[in-house]
Amino acid sequence: MSALDIVKQRLKRWLAEPGADRYELDDPNLTEFRKSLVKKKAFLRRVYQDWYREIARAIPPGPGQVLELGSGAGFLEDSLPGLIRSEIFWLSGNHLALDGSNLPFARGALKAIVMTDVLHHIPRVRCFFAEACRCLADGGVIAMIEPWNTPWSAWVYRRLHHEPFDPAAPAWEFPSSGPLSGANGALPWIIFERDAAVFAREFPQLVVCRKEAFMPFRYLLSGGVSIRSLAPGWSYPAWKAFEALLTPWMPRLGMFAVIVLRHTAIK
Repeated sequence: MSALDIVKQRLKRWLAEPGADRYELDDPNLTEFRKSLVKKKAFLRRVYQDWYREIARAIPPGPGQVLELGSGAGFLEDSLPGLIRSEIFWLSGNHLALDGSNLPFARGALKAIVMTDVLHHIPRVRCFFAEACRCLADGGVIAMIEPWNTPWSAWVYRRLHHEPFDPAAPAWEFPSSGPLSGANGALPWIIFERDAAVFAREFPQLVVCRKEAFMPFRYLLSGGVSIRSLAPGWSYPAWKAFEALLTPWMPRLGMFAVIVLRHTAIK
């Protein structure tokens, strides 16, 4: 082993969030552990709060049920009271354990389906979109925050993240090794950018009304739920202001995208 490899291993061990290595990736206890991380890591919590503001502003006004897929370690219910929290396995504080490919709701029962870092984990994503079309009321929305493919993000995701990231994948589907370990981080970009014409043809009821890349550095600095925070919580406003200056370059720098689809009934 070279000296550089030794340095890399030691740096990886130092950066790792203490305690996270006690669990397998698909173990529900890991998600419970991550809940505590999100609460205690001030910078990361601010990232989630900004994500949730973007999602909340996309929800149509008026009555109706809002389903969150993959509630995981998050706290979106603080921004959307009455939210139906769900995960693919049972977790404390959730209302449902369900698979996004088979939603237990009547036709037109939902005002919105929301998610954060979930779509790229759904191995049969066409089944999810078909179910969303069935369950959403006319004018309802799907609002999500997902990884995005840009020159900067591709470099980061391929070198610093454990999940697969393959923008060249020919199919939307991928083998599912587990609820959290199975993924293609580039899937949202594939569907809504590379294959946008295919999506529009297959799901004309779901109109993309917002697709915006953002946040090139803040999540990275937060350490996410895998590594230690690289920036103190008090520095968050400064980093947010710095990223705002980079807005014209987000198509090349953004690590995430906010994506909003509106359901329109086909006459």
